[in-house]
Amino acid sequence: MSALLAEQATLTVVSRFSQLHDAQDVHEAPLKEKYYRDLLPLSQPRAGEQLAFEVDLDRCTGCKACVSACHTLNGLDDKELWRSVGLLHGGTQAAPVQQTVTSACHHCVDPACLNGCPTRAYEKDPVTGIVKHLDDQCFGCQYCTLMCPYDAPKFNPARGIVRKCDMCSGRLAHGEAPACVQACPSGAIAIRVVSQSSIVAASDAQRFLPGAPAPAHTLPSTQYKTARALPNNLLPADFYSTRPEHSHPPLVVMLTLTQLSVGAFVLALWMERVHGHAIGNALAHAVLAAVMLLLALAASIFHLGRPTQAWRAVLGLRTSWLSREALVFGLYAQGVVGYCALLALELFPKPLEPVLALFGRVPVRELARQILPYLRHGTALIGVLGVYCSVMVYVATRREHWSATQTGLKFFGSTLTLGAAAVFCVALWSVAPGMQLPTELLDLVLAGASVKLALELHALQLVRDVRSSTPKRMAIVMLGELRGWTFTRLTTLLLGGVGWPALMLAGWLPSSAWQGFATLGLVLLLVSELCERYLFFRAAPASRMPGALR
Repeated sequence: MSALLAEQATLTVVSRFSQLHDAQDVHEAPLKEKYYRDLLPLSQPRAGEQLAFEVDLDRCTGCKACVSACHTLNGLDDKELWRSVGLLHGGTQAAPVQQTVTSACHHCVDPACLNGCPTRAYEKDPVTGIVKHLDDQCFGCQYCTLMCPYDAPKFNPARGIVRKCDMCSGRLAHGEAPACVQACPSGAIAIRVVSQSSIVAASDAQRFLPGAPAPAHTLPSTQYKTARALPNNLLPADFYSTRPEHSHPPLVVMLTLTQLSVGAFVLALWMERVHGHAIGNALAHAVLAAVMLLLALAASIFHLGRPTQAWRAVLGLRTSWLSREALVFGLYAQGVVGYCALLALELFPKPLEPVLALFGRVPVRELARQILPYLRHGTALIGVLGVYCSVMVYVATRREHWSATQTGLKFFGSTLTLGAAAVFCVALWSVAPGMQLPTELLDLVLAGASVKLALELHALQLVRDVRSSTPKRMAIVMLGELRGWTFTRLTTLLLGGVGWPALMLAGWLPSSAWQGFATLGLVLLLVSELCERYLFFRAAPASRMPGALR
């Protein structure tokens, strides 16, 4: 008896299944016996617990049966994968180690996808802890793909939404194993009930998986186990590979033009308060800010997989910086357009007399005159808050290359340089004859562009760093496949941000040529900042599970 019990304890799940199958008539066996019941929990999670994937690294062979089953049984589209297989390698020359790793959504205790979603298209089941994506709520902004450090949500261009693994919750509800669990021939994947407190403890101890993003951000629940002592130098198979990421063109345009709009509006106000009068035509400054903003908001719509659902962007205000950005720039747009309308009413009363007649005896012009200062200052503050929200949208991803310092310098630097160049250019074309233009704006353009140029040249020098750090990977991509964009960025920044302001300040350009040079300089600077935003996305290393086998 003892020998039989010992033998039973050593049998694999496949062996036990085979013995059970052979011992009974297939036609008489209960239907559920054909599933891997040993790889499912016997009971539902209790308070403080949840379901989680358990991966036995010692059994995983990298056969990708789990990937194929997930794709087939979930009816995924071509090239759409919710589960992947990666490779880790390390050890020594005498004792090399190679380890395959299967991974899908980790159904985190504190899911970043859920917290960042502006439409509340995610929910964490209060009983099972499974993080589910609500397809009908999603409008395809793809922000969750940036928020998730493990690359679990996948954008489906054909459907215009993001989709992800839900642990085959429909199958689990009927006592059936998820597709990947059922398909794994070696029983390497299982569903277990885990304590959320143990997940937190493992995160505090940095115990998750070698080569994977740190677990502290989202507290992933997947349990990777092995009986072997893995070496400390395990690295993803693709650790040293670099490639450009998605450029998100609509976001490139939106970010650049919103920062130009806010910079132009705020600096026009600041210069007027410093000098006691408008620098050029006040309405022209306001109209430029309004036009740039409306173009930016229009561009952002094209980033959505479902543009008609754009109104959902503000549903996640409680947790999502993207929702806050959308709301703040919406308020800023109303403020800028309203300011333009009231200022036009103030400056051009006669052409607008038919409109004023609609209000009867209401003193519209007097009210507008009283409201304008408050509206202008409030709108300027809201615009600055909007740029701050844009910074936080990327800081919230917790990626090293999108830190608060780096992103803040880029975004507020663009706001300063583009805004100062735009105000100076508009002033040149609209200033009254004989009025002297303030050179402070040129100083701002020159200072801002010089600082950004110096920082970017320093960042590119990191390509010679012996360490394979994130900044080095970015420099390799920028000087490799994206060298054309990098050259354009630096050249236009040098000419449009440093060249013409320096020449004007030195008095080396005739005043008759200032308008042309200032306009050309603004265009070059705008092209330069668009290139910077393009590189901001494309040169940024993606955050994903290690060593995806391709």
